[in-house]
Amino acid sequence: MDTFLHWLQHETSGLLVLCAVGIAVLLLMIIRFRVEPFIALIVSGLLIALAAGLSVEDIVGTAQKSSESLLESGFAGILGHITAIVGLGTILGSVLEASGGAQLLTRKLLGAFGERRAPLAMGLSGLVFGIPVFFDIGIFVLAPLVYVVARQGGRSILLYCLPLVAGLSMTHAFLPPHPGPVVAAGLLGVDLGWIILMGLACGLPAFAVSGLLFPLWIGKRIELPVPEDVLAAADEAARKNEAEGRPEPKLATVALIIGLPMVLILGATFGSITLPKGSAPLSVLTFLGNPTVALTIAVLLAFWLLGTRRGMTGKELSELTGHSLRPLGMILLVVGAGGFFGKVLAETGVGEALAGSLQSTGLPLLVSAYVISSGLRIAQGSATVAIVTTGGIVAPLLHAGDHSQAQLALIAVAIAAGSIIASHVNDGGFWIISRYFGIPVKDMLKSWTVLETILSVVGFGMALLLSALLP
Repeated sequence: MDTFLHWLQHETSGLLVLCAVGIAVLLLMIIRFRVEPFIALIVSGLLIALAAGLSVEDIVGTAQKSSESLLESGFAGILGHITAIVGLGTILGSVLEASGGAQLLTRKLLGAFGERRAPLAMGLSGLVFGIPVFFDIGIFVLAPLVYVVARQGGRSILLYCLPLVAGLSMTHAFLPPHPGPVVAAGLLGVDLGWIILMGLACGLPAFAVSGLLFPLWIGKRIELPVPEDVLAAADEAARKNEAEGRPEPKLATVALIIGLPMVLILGATFGSITLPKGSAPLSVLTFLGNPTVALTIAVLLAFWLLGTRRGMTGKELSELTGHSLRPLGMILLVVGAGGFFGKVLAETGVGEALAGSLQSTGLPLLVSAYVISSGLRIAQGSATVAIVTTGGIVAPLLHAGDHSQAQLALIAVAIAAGSIIASHVNDGGFWIISRYFGIPVKDMLKSWTVLETILSVVGFGMALLLSALLP
């Protein structure tokens, strides 16, 4: 027994077996027993830590020093980085949605591009409005517009809804302030400005192929009408918006609020490259470009320009804020538990053992990160779980090399790309799209599942190409 425990806790092969068993337990609990992912991550992390021989004091601490335990420090490390960013981003998206900014943006795009290019307008709507709002909220808000456009166009609803969901999915996977890229940035220690730059460089080509070219092809082969019940819902939503009687926001205002935080964050990133350290301009850019500060400024502007100036009371804004933050709890719990799981892998030596094993295969770190994330995504369905688990596995591997911020950002993009591959029946987003656009399961597998796979593969391919070109 002692020999077995020594092999399990100290030998590379034993540590790899321990890692494999821990991930198998994690997937078994999520897939077979339907345990909430954050509970499954905690249980798996605790089992790995105990099996690896870590002391109880190291795992959970003592009554006097619990804050130094793996459990608390694992949660605190990642949540301290992302909580304010994701929370502020959620509030910003909620205010934009409640003000009618999304509908305004889509109508303006449709007017600019015309009926023939309506799929392009829907894709750009998803792309722009997807920056500040969650994937599912974007669908809820913009779906009625898809119904109307599809009814007017008289063609398959796939031609109009797929570009929209591709734009929403791209921003959700590759750009802050969405949880996935923010979590990946925190785990890998990369500046969010670089995440934005590399996310756009990899995500936009992926969106062009999956969200513009693929829908044109599949929309001609699967003819799906707009369901009558959703048409009625769209008409009811339009009547409700007219009844409120509030003035419509201006397009410039909506564009300012969506773009301001990204401009401020990128300003800090470019300032750190071009300006001398310690200079006053760099200090100003660094302060304003801190993601929490930038998003706070955008939220306050949104409260004023889209709320108070349009007749919303402080009570209404408070209720809107509180309502928007309610779905955030489970996301943060999953992320925190994933931080603990990753901390355990690092402390037990599993991460170093896995690093050595992956290096011996000759696979580049970028490829390994994508493969691990893709496998976890296909197995259990959650993009967030795939990112936090892969980030915890990959982070210890980074100590062996000298990686630039650009290279770290590309690894984060590879992880994010893997986390969206092959969406199928174990993914909540699969069923949301199926329900809202009346798409049967077999057609979802032919359209949405393929779209997500194209988005993932092209995004990863761009990351691989850029990693070969950048220092």
